[in-house]
Amino acid sequence: MKRLISASILMFALSVQTVVAQSDAKTGWTFGVLPSVAYDADLGFQYGALTNLYYFGDGSTYPEYLHSIYAEVNRTTKKNGLFRLNLESRALVPGLLISSDISYMPDEMCDFSGFNGHQAVFNANWADDSKADYRSRAFYKYRRGLFRSIIDIQGDISGNLNWNAGAGLLVFNADHVNIDKLNRGQSDEKKLPDIDLLFDKYQQWGLIDSCETRTGAYPYIHGGVSYDSRNVTAAPSAGIWADAFLTYTAAFGSLSRFNSLKFNADFRHYMALGTPVAVLAYRLSAQLTLAGQTPFYMASQHNVLNMKRAIYESLGGSSSLRGITRNRIVSDGFALANIELRLRLVKFDIGTSHFYIATNPFVDAGMVLQPVDIDEQQVRLAAETTDDNADDYFDFSGSVYRPHFSGGAGLKVAMNENFILSVDWATPFSSGDSGKKSNIYVKMGYLF
Repeated sequence: MKRLISASILMFALSVQTVVAQSDAKTGWTFGVLPSVAYDADLGFQYGALTNLYYFGDGSTYPEYLHSIYAEVNRTTKKNGLFRLNLESRALVPGLLISSDISYMPDEMCDFSGFNGHQAVFNANWADDSKADYRSRAFYKYRRGLFRSIIDIQGDISGNLNWNAGAGLLVFNADHVNIDKLNRGQSDEKKLPDIDLLFDKYQQWGLIDSCETRTGAYPYIHGGVSYDSRNVTAAPSAGIWADAFLTYTAAFGSLSRFNSLKFNADFRHYMALGTPVAVLAYRLSAQLTLAGQTPFYMASQHNVLNMKRAIYESLGGSSSLRGITRNRIVSDGFALANIELRLRLVKFDIGTSHFYIATNPFVDAGMVLQPVDIDEQQVRLAAETTDDNADDYFDFSGSVYRPHFSGGAGLKVAMNENFILSVDWATPFSSGDSGKKSNIYVKMGYLF
């Protein structure tokens, strides 16, 4: 917690120093160059650097910007990395919102706790080296690499109704955790044992195909419509954002069976409660597989029309169900809901820049809509061949459609409406959804 508080103070202080040096933070170019210091309960303590440049032109569109350039390089203490460049423009081509993103995200300890949420038993003791039945801190992990390159375009249809189209390339690699690499420089008591992890067992039981552990390239296209009546983009106090779109993902060679068509629908509503300083905001979202199959590492990805965050994963973690372990619910289709009360506590100016501090108590919920097909009898027989008891890994007695819940509260420090430092504390409502009673995330911006 001390590291978290220090990181928040450092980021806020450096933001202030950068802005004071600007002659006018509401016109022309404004920027912040900060250490990329954050904390995520799933990813660990983050260190690196980021910069975000905004161009407001003559200021007539403020707080909306005309151009945004965002770059970030970071690593985390849990062996996750990010190398990202994101560009967005509302003025490059009149009438079009154009955004592009190129990123590389190596993750030595990517979370994997099985398929179908509650149907996959999550035994936190197996990953806790202080417990008698400890197996490995990496038991619910695998090694994942992700390269992403995308471009998205939005144009007007009529009024607040827009058309959206985009294309991209995703390159995934999945493998066993590199135990030797992670053990370098560690004391004997901290070294990870070289044992079969859940990722390995799923392969042995036929739940993950061998071709899913090779590098796979997946070009995709998507298109649909969106409705946007928000009064501002970064922290709306009124309006609706809604979209519906299809995503077709192609695959080739041994991965050709992973061609798929998915449908997404999202609805976000922002309502001022008598005053713009108190806003009720909620998001409803669903993703369904209409045709084809999806490799397990893509089943955890949440498709979006415009890439605002480094990655959108569902369900579980800082981008979906705060307080619940990242990727806790992996399925072919899911539903997601977030609701929060955003309260601006205090406003103040430093130089020509505007700041506010806010809080946001929230509740998150998610559930499986399309479960991954698991043959109970086949899995029981397969588990016997590896001297495992299937009941230690699967709960076939309950409903796979039971929702998962979490809740908590956040603190926001915002500069010029767009640059928002976010600290969220959250707890899962079910002990089987996380190895911790509470989790903390330090990020940029509101969740939605």
